Amino acid sequence: MRSMPRICKTSKVISLTLASTLVLLAGCHKGHQQGVVATVNGHPIFQTDVDKAYNAQLANNPRQQSPSTDQADSLKLNVLHTLIVEAIVEQRAAKQGLTATDAEVDAKLAEMKAPYTEEQFQAKLKASGLTLDELRRDVRRSLTQDKLFNKEINSRITVTDADVTNYYNSHKADFDLIEPAYHLAQIEVTDQGSTHPGNLQNNKANGDDDARKKIQAIKNRIDSGDDFGELAVNFSERPDTSSNGGDMGFVSESQLKTDPAIYAAISKLKAGESTDIIPQIDPATQKIAGYSIFKLISKDAAGQRELSDPRVQQSIRQQLHDSRSQLLKTAYFEMLSDQAKIENFYAEQIFKDDAK
Repeated sequence: MRSMPRICKTSKVISLTLASTLVLLAGCHKGHQQGVVATVNGHPIFQTDVDKAYNAQLANNPRQQSPSTDQADSLKLNVLHTLIVEAIVEQRAAKQGLTATDAEVDAKLAEMKAPYTEEQFQAKLKASGLTLDELRRDVRRSLTQDKLFNKEINSRITVTDADVTNYYNSHKADFDLIEPAYHLAQIEVTDQGSTHPGNLQNNKANGDDDARKKIQAIKNRIDSGDDFGELAVNFSERPDTSSNGGDMGFVSESQLKTDPAIYAAISKLKAGESTDIIPQIDPATQKIAGYSIFKLISKDAAGQRELSDPRVQQSIRQQLHDSRSQLLKTAYFEMLSDQAKIENFYAEQIFKDDAK
């Protein structure tokens, strides 16, 4: 019987302690700074940054011109998530001493300006809604990310000859061509102003007029002897191939024939030659949605392609490298996110408003 008062007394102490703790926590919580929608390790992300990226996304995508309230909130959450990830990566790079230098930024800006006259470049800058300082910031961010990924991810990837052989033996049927195939590279420019153009320069066209000027400038450089692969890396807006010099791999003859204009242009080429500028037609609207230039690397007859073929080895090696790189990047982002202190006030506000 004596134990009962002792239990009640202990329970009372716990209740008082818990209540005191909650009061202290409530007193320690401070409202976030006006105009700040999130913080990453204490560094603010401002509403103005989200709004600018959001408005640019709407301007560059006509299909999203009039989003509903829920759609707008969802788009802004996605934009904010991207800004949070970028902040995490930039802070990590700064700790590693990998932030791009002014000299590196200046060099990349010079490359970006190369296809244009100064007047054309300024017009392009204005059309994109960016100031020169904002462009420098974006270039610095892109270069910084590349330096960080090269050190912390790409340097860890090794594709051995045994890996290539094992992949070939497991996928041998994929290298048995049942019809002639064309090994192609492509430089693509769209009029959609994609948020993620996928090229080294973070270079994108804004609208059809800008797309035509950009692809013509690239064609002029190809005709002048510039390397097709380097131009693709720097300026192509096709994310899945630009990083690999525009290399599309092998495309079957029957697949090419589904687009008569492209097939007619490519079938006339000799290995090493490139097509004229070819308009891309949107199947839904039947309107021009962009422009492409194709290069014929080689044409293969039907039959089994052997592992001894250097092109087969390079294709497998690149595929294995890219697959591992993407896996490591995903894990890397998760790891950095777990280590960071992130406060997303915008998400909290949306949840609070909608949960009423």
